[in-house]
Order: sequence, then structure tokens, then C-alpha cells
Amino acid sequence: MTSFPAHAAALVLLATALLTCGTRHGHHRLRALQAPAPPPAAEAPPVRPAWIAVGAATAGALGSLIAGAAGALLLAVATAGAGVVALRRSRRHPALATEPATELAAGWELLAVCLEAGLPVALAVTAAAEPLHGAVGAQLRRTAGLLELGADAAAAWYAAEGLPALTTFARAAGRSASTGSALAQVARAEAEHIRAGLLDTAQAKAQRAAVHITAPLGVCFLPAFLALGIAPVVVGLAGEVLARW
Repeated sequence: MTSFPAHAAALVLLATALLTCGTRHGHHRLRALQAPAPPPAAEAPPVRPAWIAVGAATAGALGSLIAGAAGALLLAVATAGAGVVALRRSRRHPALATEPATELAAGWELLAVCLEAGLPVALAVTAAAEPLHGAVGAQLRRTAGLLELGADAAAAWYAAEGLPALTTFARAAGRSASTGSALAQVARAEAEHIRAGLLDTAQAKAQRAAVHITAPLGVCFLPAFLALGIAPVVVGLAGEVLARW
């Protein structure tokens, strides 16, 4: 009769196979290659099914060593259940990434134009958030919905202050004395700030590229300079010195 350590080793080997081999078979990979390119997928959940299988198998192996077959089954089921719950929660509330700086600058510029045109703050925020599909856009749409329902400006913009990209504008919009023209100036200032940061980043990258390119140029030209410029002079001087001796 097989001992409990043997069961534990088998479970560990099974977990390792699941983690390394995965669940996609050859025909699934061939079908994926023949299919058209899918749109960019959302961020992967922090918990994966393979991890759940590995955790359950490991817990079962430890349980078999400590409490026998009953303990192995109990720990494996508990670990798998906790992993399934965590996986469902991560898929139910996926994390949204912040939009690129270029999209944020365009969104602030659009918001400033809408406010300067005389649109209400809620409609202007909705129009500016429409092309944004990340965390900033989601928060702007949520805030615009609260404003359309008649919520107080300070309460509607309070949650937006937690995002670094919206902190300055949210604080300005939360003041009851802020008008559309004043908010337009704040939005335009945010757009200019983002564009200035992008320009500084581009200039810094260009300067680093200029510094990095000097190394390969030196490697190429220095040996040629030594062979064609320095070596003949040294050889000529050495010949004259040896001739006088």
C-alpha cells in the first residue's frame, strides 16, 4: 500500500505539471494563430487558475503528511475554495490602468474647450471622459453622473481627489465658487503641464541617446585614428632614432 509521502510527492508533481504545461492544447494554439488579432486585453487578474491548482495540491500534500488522507482532502478543498473566491473577486473588480499622458492632455484640452463654449460642468466632463477608457475616464464619468443627479460639487468630486491626475482639478471643481471659465483655465493648465512634462522627457531621451551613441563611434574611429594617424608618426620617429644610433 502506498504511503502518505508518496501521495504528497505525486500531488506536488501534478501541481508542477499544471503550472508549467498550462491548459492550452496544440489545436487551440493553432486556432489562435489563424484567428484575427484580438483587441488589447484588460490587465490579467492577480489570481490565476493554475495557481489555485498548485496551491490546492501543495496544501493536500502538506495535509497528507500531517493528518493523513482526511487532512489532505480538507486542506485541498479549503485552499481551492479560497482561490476560486479570490479569482471571482479579481474578475468582478478589475484594476484599471491610467491613460497615457497624451490622451490625458487631449482630454483636458477638450474639457477646457467645452467649458469655454458654455456647456454645464456635468456635460463638459462627460464629453471629455468619453475618449478616455482608463481609471481617469471611469472616475470622470462617475463624477459627471453624480453632478447630473444634483449632487453637491464637493461631494461629487471628493472621490476624484484620490487620483493624482485629477487631484488639482477636483479640488478646484469642488469649490462652490468655481465657475466654468475658472475650471477651463485649470483644465488648460493641466494640459500644458502634461505637455511640458512630455517635452522634458523627450529632450532627456534625446540627450541620453546622444551620450550613448558616442561609445560605438569611439570604438569605430579610435582604432582607425591610431592606425592611420598615430602609428605612422611613431614608426617614423622610431626609425630615425634607430638610424642615429
